[in-house]
Amino acid sequence: MRGVALSYPMPTVFRFDGYRFFFYSNEGDPREPVHIHVMKDGGEAKFWVHPVSLSRSHGIDARTLKRLAWVIAARTEEIDEAWDEHFGD
Repeated sequence: MRGVALSYPMPTVFRFDGYRFFFYSNEGDPREPVHIHVMKDGGEAKFWVHPVSLSRSHGIDARTLKRLAWVIAARTEEIDEAWDEHFGD
């Protein structure tokens, strides 16, 4: 649909140091493996959760990405539970 922006819910899993950790509700078909998006001040990154690794990013420096990966590793169980609850897996 040209000129029409489609909107999908983006459930927030948690916030840390001003960063929002969330899922897009439209995560592909078939759905990609468990991952989480992180956003703050126009920067965004996508991390795979098993194992924690960076998929892509823009606007976030390498030092911060390393710190965000550490946060994700520390909260993997919480992310998995939120994923299963949201997507019904």
